[in-house]
Amino acid sequence: MKRYIYLSLLCFFSFLPLSAQLKNDSPLRKLQLAEMAITNFYVDSVNEQKLAEDAIRGMLEKLDPHSTYTDAKETKAMNEPLQGDFEGIGVQFNMIEDTLVVIQPVVNGPSQKVGILAGDRIISVNDSTIAGVKMARIDIMKRLRGKKGTKVKLGIVRRGVKDVLTFIVTRSKIPVHTINASYMIRPNVGYIRIESFGMKTHDEFMTAVDSLKKKGMKTLLLDLQDNGGGYLQSAVQISNEFLKNNDMIVYTEGRRSRRQNFKAVGNGRLQDVKVYVLVNELSASAAEIVTGAIQDNDRGTVVGRRTFGKGLVQRPLDLPDGSMIRLTIAHYYTPSGRCIQKPYKKGDLKDYEMDIEKRFKHGELTNPDSIQFSDSLKYYTIRKHRVVYGGGGIMPDYFVPLDTAKFTRYHRLLAVKSIIINAYLKYADANRKALKTQYKSFDVFNKGYMVPQSLLDEIVAEGKKEKIEPKDEAELKATLPHIAVQLKSLVARDLWDMNEYFRIWNAQSDIVNKAVELATGK
Repeated sequence: MKRYIYLSLLCFFSFLPLSAQLKNDSPLRKLQLAEMAITNFYVDSVNEQKLAEDAIRGMLEKLDPHSTYTDAKETKAMNEPLQGDFEGIGVQFNMIEDTLVVIQPVVNGPSQKVGILAGDRIISVNDSTIAGVKMARIDIMKRLRGKKGTKVKLGIVRRGVKDVLTFIVTRSKIPVHTINASYMIRPNVGYIRIESFGMKTHDEFMTAVDSLKKKGMKTLLLDLQDNGGGYLQSAVQISNEFLKNNDMIVYTEGRRSRRQNFKAVGNGRLQDVKVYVLVNELSASAAEIVTGAIQDNDRGTVVGRRTFGKGLVQRPLDLPDGSMIRLTIAHYYTPSGRCIQKPYKKGDLKDYEMDIEKRFKHGELTNPDSIQFSDSLKYYTIRKHRVVYGGGGIMPDYFVPLDTAKFTRYHRLLAVKSIIINAYLKYADANRKALKTQYKSFDVFNKGYMVPQSLLDEIVAEGKKEKIEPKDEAELKATLPHIAVQLKSLVARDLWDMNEYFRIWNAQSDIVNKAVELATGK
């Protein structure tokens, strides 16, 4: 039998095209022969598509943490938030007890136009039941989304209405906004929070800037906390608004990629505005490019904690079936020459992903003195020649420690188990109409609304059911006021939008408050 298999393999390989028989030591030929042998001789049937995808993933996993492969569906889902819009029915929703509940219809979107309201429960899509059947969220989204102009039939249950309502919604392009919030946080001081850097971020940003300038903005707090990055070009456009002509923004360079410089062109409309950049340990990539450009050019002040340290440039390689390889081809460098990328071990993704937890255990998030910088990592800013350090991420000019007394262990466990958000969703669903009737404006709500004690008691009780309890009375007393702020922020988001969410949430943010103090002198 062994001899038969051996002879069969010889015969099989002898019929390969001449090009495949050349260069016997070619890694590509070796890979091709392995795939052909498995496909033709393996004991069980195999999925050739999956076999190829697994091989690609396997190769990329041995490289850096940011070289990745995504199949066609994953690629589409990944690109949508950055491209600025998608096609669908236009609702924000959440799942409550296995049922889709509309949190907000998009303003002037297709769902709002036909009369769908916040609080409506979508129980069927094109006569296919989606409620109470434990359908995955991604599968529900597939049914709701579709090409612009196509129609979808929705079955909806509404509070106070006995029968199931039917709506025919014509799908349309739904805008995806990357600016979370924009408002005057103090007289003459504006605040803009960018969630990510997408294709339309610069346009959104400048619209917000124009609005704030009309309200007297002389100083800007640019909040990039938790901003995971996005498009390089978008980061360059934002940076350009603050910098003088020919100021370096960022440059890239790799083994096979020649140095490419990105410089300001001198037409920025914020060159006369004082700027404070707010960052934390989850600010990454494009967010770090903007931060580094402003810090290294001595253009503004960075406030917060050391950024993530993602300074690898990926080139997207589109494959014929819609899948994509994102291959790292270069490093990002700030104007002073610092490489943003933090150290990593090739092929050890787990160690890389544990970096933030390591920072917490090491004490960096609470004490900047725990970070020891080598003189070999010392660089100097362009104009004032201040010392800054490389080695991964951007160290702020003003460090703001993580307040572990504010966000207690008890709070974190309640959040991880989704106890807080689930309690809120039920509360909002039951009280949305009454709250909208009572609070006609955000200012009235902000001054007068108090989170009911019954809601806090419910969260504590649900925690007990999950065996999550405070270690003592002091921890409970420290936790509840901050849960209340979180809940009030969520109610504001439900009644208005993310802008109002952050107007409440920022009032207790140590990083935001430090920036306000620096900007106003009080």
